[in-house]
Amino acid sequence: MGIQRAVGSRLASFLSKTLPGYRRHDAVSIEAIAAVLLPGDVVLVEGGTRISIAIKYLTQSSWSHACLYVGECGGSASQPNLLEADLQNGVRLVALEHYSEFNLRICRPVALNEQDQGRLIAYAKSKLGHQYDLKNVVDLMRYLIQKPAVPNRYRRAMIGLGSGEPTRAICSTLVAEAFQSIDYPILPIRGQDTGVEGEVPVFYRRHFTHFAPRDFDLSPYFQVIKPTLEHGFNYKQLKWGDNAEAVSADNPE
Repeated sequence: MGIQRAVGSRLASFLSKTLPGYRRHDAVSIEAIAAVLLPGDVVLVEGGTRISIAIKYLTQSSWSHACLYVGECGGSASQPNLLEADLQNGVRLVALEHYSEFNLRICRPVALNEQDQGRLIAYAKSKLGHQYDLKNVVDLMRYLIQKPAVPNRYRRAMIGLGSGEPTRAICSTLVAEAFQSIDYPILPIRGQDTGVEGEVPVFYRRHFTHFAPRDFDLSPYFQVIKPTLEHGFNYKQLKWGDNAEAVSADNPE
């Protein structure tokens, strides 16, 4: 077990290294993002690490990491209000500004009442201190070395999504498990039940280990929140600069 932990720790360190060349394209400040966050919001991170590249390739998505906002409404970007499962540090709380250099997306559960909001956050916080599930690290390493030439629809099925041990977690499965604990849907399987009044839709849960970060973006039960629009956007108020200046700013030396 000691050897496995040592190898897993080294792999985690390698996969967590941020690669050069990543750039944030979002023009919204991290403070503006913090100002619109509500407890229970899911914050997706694009990410620029080696593990991010593997996850984005396998899930065919821009989003490689998912966090749960557990702070107060419109809190500070410097407060540790994001709960996440980190590859090296396990389940922990970090500040939103930790991801200030990355593209982010806010996915908000719709009509979440105060009681369920509290239960959701309490369940997620009960996982603090758990370790990251490294079962899929070897698979991620393989895909970084040589990406398999397989159809897109099969890529996600090729990665192990964790061992399912109760003291271990992966970022998206941690958040998915928290929402399933209050029966809030993400991407349920839709079936039909024939009753007295005819066919009634019945929904079935997917196992929480089957969820990837992009599923919160794709879910019809989460609203995408854009801080610029929440603050009252008026395109007539934009001040445009010279084209040459824009090109220079977009391509720094």
